[in-house]
Amino acid sequence: MDLSNWAPAFAGEVLVVRTPRPAARILLVDGQDRVLMFRFTPADRHPLWCTPGGAVDPGESYAAAARRELWEEVGLDIDCGPEVARRVVDFRTFEGTEVTADERYFRIDVDTCDVKAGNLTEQEKQLLVGHRWFSRNDIAGFHETLYPADLVELLDATEPAKG
Repeated sequence: MDLSNWAPAFAGEVLVVRTPRPAARILLVDGQDRVLMFRFTPADRHPLWCTPGGAVDPGESYAAAARRELWEEVGLDIDCGPEVARRVVDFRTFEGTEVTADERYFRIDVDTCDVKAGNLTEQEKQLLVGHRWFSRNDIAGFHETLYPADLVELLDATEPAKG
């Protein structure tokens, strides 16, 4: 087998090795149909907003991770209900690790919610600089990056049946 032409075909290409990262994310929606988002300001990229949530710990279920993350980041200790959506996405974590995240979404609808973090990590204390409740109109025209990018569609698809 002649492999002499193989190396030049890939010259200059960067191989990115990604680590699997199971994660639970929460769509926390208030009585005014607004979703809670957190603003992060990592040093290596522009500020970004994302829903509450994070990595699943070893041996933990997605549902248990969602409940834990909701407590740690929002201060709510409630059942997150069933998984309502899933997405697989590649990104670089705040620690600089390239990952393929298997994100499972849980939706919780509440009348009101006072956001009081229960147990942030040291990194979250440094990078998480605020929160905001976003309406669908707010999301559509917002000037900073929001994750997931298809948040309005995700909210629409997971809207509880009325009546």
